[in-house]
Amino acid sequence: MAHSVSFSTCRRDSDYENLGEDEPGQVSFQHVGEPAASTQRSPEIFGMDFIMERSDSSSDSSTSDDTLDGGPENSLQRRGWSAATLRVLSSMPSRSTGPNSNAGVCTSRRPNRHHPSRPNQDDAVQAEAAEITPEESKKQQLVSNLRGLSVSERLHRLRAMTLSLADKMEIRRLAFSDVAESSLINRDIPCYSRLSVYILRSWRHCLFGCLSVLSSLRLWHSPMKKLSGRFGTGVLSYFLFLRTLLLLNLLLFVITGLFLVFPQAINPSHLYDSHSDTFTGLELLTGRGYLSQSVMFYGYYANAMIKTCSPPDCDSGKSLNMPYSIPAAYFFTITIAFFITCIILVYNVSTSLGRRFHVLKSHGNLATKVFCSWDFKVSKRTSVRLQSEKISTQLKELLSEMIGREDAKSYMQRLGHLMVHLLAWVTCLATILLGAMAIHYLSESKYKAVHKQSADKETELLLMSAAVSGFNLLLPGFFNLCAWVENHDSPSVRVYVSIFRNLLLKVSIVVVLCFHWLGRIAVEPESRGLQCWENFVGQELYRLLLMDFIFTVLYTFLGEFLWRLFTKQVLRRKRKPVFDIARNVLELIYGQTLTWLGVLFAPLLPAVQIIKLIVLFYMKKSSLLLNCQASRKPWRASQMTTLFISLLCFPSFLGAAVFVTYTIWTIRPSPGCGPFRNLTTMIQSSQLWARELEDTHPSMSWLSLAYNFLVEKPFFLFLASGVLLMVLYLHTQVVDGQRRIISRLEKQIENEGKDKKFLITKLQILYEQSSQVCPDR
Repeated sequence: MAHSVSFSTCRRDSDYENLGEDEPGQVSFQHVGEPAASTQRSPEIFGMDFIMERSDSSSDSSTSDDTLDGGPENSLQRRGWSAATLRVLSSMPSRSTGPNSNAGVCTSRRPNRHHPSRPNQDDAVQAEAAEITPEESKKQQLVSNLRGLSVSERLHRLRAMTLSLADKMEIRRLAFSDVAESSLINRDIPCYSRLSVYILRSWRHCLFGCLSVLSSLRLWHSPMKKLSGRFGTGVLSYFLFLRTLLLLNLLLFVITGLFLVFPQAINPSHLYDSHSDTFTGLELLTGRGYLSQSVMFYGYYANAMIKTCSPPDCDSGKSLNMPYSIPAAYFFTITIAFFITCIILVYNVSTSLGRRFHVLKSHGNLATKVFCSWDFKVSKRTSVRLQSEKISTQLKELLSEMIGREDAKSYMQRLGHLMVHLLAWVTCLATILLGAMAIHYLSESKYKAVHKQSADKETELLLMSAAVSGFNLLLPGFFNLCAWVENHDSPSVRVYVSIFRNLLLKVSIVVVLCFHWLGRIAVEPESRGLQCWENFVGQELYRLLLMDFIFTVLYTFLGEFLWRLFTKQVLRRKRKPVFDIARNVLELIYGQTLTWLGVLFAPLLPAVQIIKLIVLFYMKKSSLLLNCQASRKPWRASQMTTLFISLLCFPSFLGAAVFVTYTIWTIRPSPGCGPFRNLTTMIQSSQLWARELEDTHPSMSWLSLAYNFLVEKPFFLFLASGVLLMVLYLHTQVVDGQRRIISRLEKQIENEGKDKKFLITKLQILYEQSSQVCPDR
């Protein structure tokens, strides 16, 4: 074989040279044949690098061992390859499978007409004739080996071969020639079996078609594809986060509606007269009056048992089934809803961390995006346009990551930037502190006058909510001004800084409000003229949520629509504002935090949040398409979704869970309203229910035992928390290990490519040394 020929034989070297001047293997490296279907990228990449270096070289250069050490002259930059070198190149793993060469399948190839050292036509004919025989024998040997296997084994082996698609098709045609055609007509199959096979195939086609239809029927699937293609993954992450919040609120609404609101609605409380207050419409803003005497708020729910029995038994006072306790249902519904939400959030955080760690390097994603991202099943003109916009935007984001490096700055420049950053942070923190103090002052002044029966009481109630929403609207604009002064190099860094500053603002406001609700109002409600402080806190949260939505609508209209008209008509500029991801995401987290805080005092507050999110999606989508433009510095938001879910889980949900748990376990309920009246704490209702269940229904005593083990004993709570944290930790460790394995494999592939380059260079040096020893060529 040619691979084992010694270079000390002069005659064979010259024969190889004549044969290799127009070698088919030479042309195969210049994309005349089909590319190898190998998943390894390093052999093909380095092979292409060799060809590019060869085509870019302008003159022959003498090679020496110094070139292997990174010398200025590369030995691979030559005008012509030797025949032995070409044979080694054609036998590389990316071009062959075991002893059977990939190049042997293609029997006719065109020579490169633009080669600078083109040989005569007779040598080319002789070279091709000499090459066909061994390569054809290899192909026949491969076909004969495949024919000795079963059909399934043939398919498995052929699929595993690193050959081009055309070569695999030819080998499959030859290897399966002894097998009958796969169509059902040529097979001797009974009619009923053929019918069952047709039915099975039709069912599978229908199933795959339904799966594609169901994937397109996901909530807001088509609008999100359009937004992703035009504005990038950063804006898309906001709308994906909004959809996640909508699904969480739907789950919360279903749980509270089925087990709490619906049982109380079909058995209305007789403590409130539904005709005592007339509906004026202002109750929709304040939550007072007619709305406060409905299932919307805590005070309407009764401290009673709902008996489930037939009419004769009810008339006689007998109950065949276990009564439905509203206080126990209230406690268990809120507890189970928070527990399920906690599990979902922990799962989402772990999966988001997994997707974050599985993101490969930018150049790998770029190659995949360039060569493998187009969907050839797309035929509609609008779909083609959307897909092209999406791929174009993603390529811009990937390229911006590759070329977006910080410029080298001098010591004085870095010191100046550091001083600017410190000044901006001090200013922002001082502004947040002043805003929190203003909220504290307004809360104290409002709570002192809350028991006054004045005509302006409704306005005073709305003033507090309007002030909080005003701070949430104006201060983020000031933070953006500070970020503009700081002039961050990376758009992603600017978004992260803005998110953290807005988060500090929201957290400080919520902490001040929670302190007043639980530290002032709940402790001394009688001194402030409140008969049901739970209703008051629920109405406060309802007003805050509603006022936040109103201010969001005003900002969308005034800050985006009118500003676009002003810049277009007055300033005569075509530039539109950029969508503020940090502000809008923190508004969503703030609204969801209010919903979790208020579900204990207003069980229907998730319904209000659902309506708000649906309206917000369509409003933001329309405003984005009409008033905003894509960022001039595209950036890939590969970790934004993970950040949003993490912020939603740990500061938002964890804080709301601590607030609700503290209220249930320690705060004394109002004695005149709600399902927990005349009780020391809210959790005492579940204890009374367990005792009564054990006494009156001995057959259901297992529920009492389960309650004592799961709720009364803290071991289960610690165990559940430990399991959730352990699952999160193990998932992150597994993903981190996979990331390290991927990194090592990429490094190994890179080193293998370097080894091939080194060996090819050595081979070329040996050939030149042998040609100097035998000058007769």
